[in-house]
Amino acid sequence: MNRSLSVRSGKASSTQTSPTHRKGFSFASLRGSIQPELSRRLYRLIKSTNNLISAHEAAGKERDTIARELSEWGEQTQDEAVSDISDKVGVILSELGVQEDNYAHNLDEARGVLKTIRNTEKSVQPSRDSKNKIADEIQKLKLKEPQSTRLVILEQELVRAEAENLVAEAQLTNITRKKLKEAYDAEFLAVIERAEKQIILAKHGRRLLDLLDDSPVTPGDSRRVYEGGGAARQVLNDAEDDLRSWDQNREEDFSTPKEDAKEINVVLSTAAPSTPVQADEGDEGSPDSSHHNEQIK
Repeated sequence: MNRSLSVRSGKASSTQTSPTHRKGFSFASLRGSIQPELSRRLYRLIKSTNNLISAHEAAGKERDTIARELSEWGEQTQDEAVSDISDKVGVILSELGVQEDNYAHNLDEARGVLKTIRNTEKSVQPSRDSKNKIADEIQKLKLKEPQSTRLVILEQELVRAEAENLVAEAQLTNITRKKLKEAYDAEFLAVIERAEKQIILAKHGRRLLDLLDDSPVTPGDSRRVYEGGGAARQVLNDAEDDLRSWDQNREEDFSTPKEDAKEINVVLSTAAPSTPVQADEGDEGSPDSSHHNEQIK
């Protein structure tokens, strides 16, 4: 988990490194507010995704705050069992906050892939505009001066513009398909990672709660001495090992969509009669989120 065994600042020394935070407001964001018509919708989508990323970053910070407040509250109860379990549960909650932060980082990377499509759309827009402008000029000239010698020149320019636009449109189609798959494949993998790691942490969190004896006592009786400290530390070690194992097995657990498609095509080709199929044409940066990295000792 890359966390300490306690979230209390005075109980255990820990190291924390924070990568570069995502950038905030800048003049670049002002320039981005004026977009060509072709890339306007994708620009809004990317901007909305940025708001989502900020929300998950905020959720991660709130998780960490809640973890520390739980730990501090448990310490002041003067109940050894409550103090230890609340502190260890705080470690689990804090790690859940780290997962929110990691998820935000992965969303930001997927968002960066979408920017490639947006930038390509922006580059294609002038080509479309140039072609349409020449075509409109030809139509107007035919109405006003049908015999004008300039018509020949404009028609030649239109042929060149259409050829340039054809190349640009093909490039846009190829990049759009490739990067759309790449961006949302990365996002769905991030969703899976976040969900499965949350499940791991939640299960170990419940193991911690099982160590807390909540059987009622009668007035004047004293509870049994708390002896779950070692078991609680082992739960955190188990959680760390499970998270590490998840990372190591990640590549084996997930096959890429392209590999899945190849397997499906093999099955279909052997089962279906041979029929001509029209193949699809063409298959063909962003700042980081903050992370918490504290070493378990």
